[in-house]
Amino acid sequence: MSAKHPSHLNARGEARMVDVGEKPASARVAVAEGWIRMRAETLAAVRGGANKKGDAFAVARVAGIMAAKRAAELVPLCHPLMLTRVEVELREDGEAVHCVATAATRERTGVEMEALCAVQTALLTLYDMCKSLERAMVIDNVRLVHKSGGRSGEWNRGEEKHGAPRAK
Repeated sequence: MSAKHPSHLNARGEARMVDVGEKPASARVAVAEGWIRMRAETLAAVRGGANKKGDAFAVARVAGIMAAKRAAELVPLCHPLMLTRVEVELREDGEAVHCVATAATRERTGVEMEALCAVQTALLTLYDMCKSLERAMVIDNVRLVHKSGGRSGEWNRGEEKHGAPRAK
């Protein structure tokens, strides 16, 4: 199959990496988000510095950035990309921490996997940093909320077309 009709399957139906060599490079951005829910006492301990492992938010931000840079090592058919920017924001949201990651590049393929890996890893790191305080934490609603660039242009969660269900 040509790059004009990309598929992650070859003619025999076997998995392969899509050839993006003929596609033009363009500015691309992806934003993903997710939450880790925990008891108010756990969040208060993290906020107050009572976590014996150190500044959980700082470590989680760095972990998210590192994960974005290594997405191609984790997702088998993902292309390695030269990232131009990765931002990981963590904010308290009730009895949860809301993580938003933005990944940007100027490449031939998108950065959705990088943004999603950043969120998931930042949240996993918060779990690891806080598990001595609480093991019942829940990571949920990790999802793409925005992508721009490339042939398909801009996409925003909540603006799905063709009757696709909206995320809650």
